[in-house]
Amino acid sequence: MRCDAVHETQKLVCLAQGGDSSALDQLCQVYGERVLRIVRLRMGRELRGKLESMDLVQDTFIEAVKDLGKFEYQNEGDFLRWVSKIAENRIRDNLKRLHADKRDICREVPIDHHLSKTGDSPTRKPEPIRTTTPSVIMSISEELDRLENAMDLLKPEYREVIVLSQIEGLSFKEMGDRLGKSPDAVRMQIARAMASLASAFERV
Repeated sequence: MRCDAVHETQKLVCLAQGGDSSALDQLCQVYGERVLRIVRLRMGRELRGKLESMDLVQDTFIEAVKDLGKFEYQNEGDFLRWVSKIAENRIRDNLKRLHADKRDICREVPIDHHLSKTGDSPTRKPEPIRTTTPSVIMSISEELDRLENAMDLLKPEYREVIVLSQIEGLSFKEMGDRLGKSPDAVRMQIARAMASLASAFERV
């Protein structure tokens, strides 16, 4: 498989899809910290108290590795958005599981126990994300603590547009397509969301 790609991410994805483990590990390094930020901001207070964010990041990349053959590169931001969608689905799955366990407290077991029982792990897991060493995790955690607390005070729709615009880097048009809104409506909602976030920062 030839991978004469112009963009670095496209080249790494192509190599990883062809079985190049070093390219796969590099993708995890490049995107690990950004996926961690997305996960931390999307988890919400309830799930953050039950599940380590790094566990969910690793689970997201394991899922991405398993489904890498399905990914189609078109633009440089596509890979991050694709992995972010996987993370969003894993967060939703874990929330459903948490709520199901609350309905039957006798069945409460660690979430990683459930994950280990699914039997859908790939034969090879990616190497640990080297951009998330203990010191980096501590730095990110300290930086994000106040932001998380402020984000928790926002309306869900405000949290969503902030993550999509500031973390995933979507354009107004891309956000509009995702949310079913016009680019102008998205622009106005972001302005209101950022103003609300600034106000929330003063209260945390």
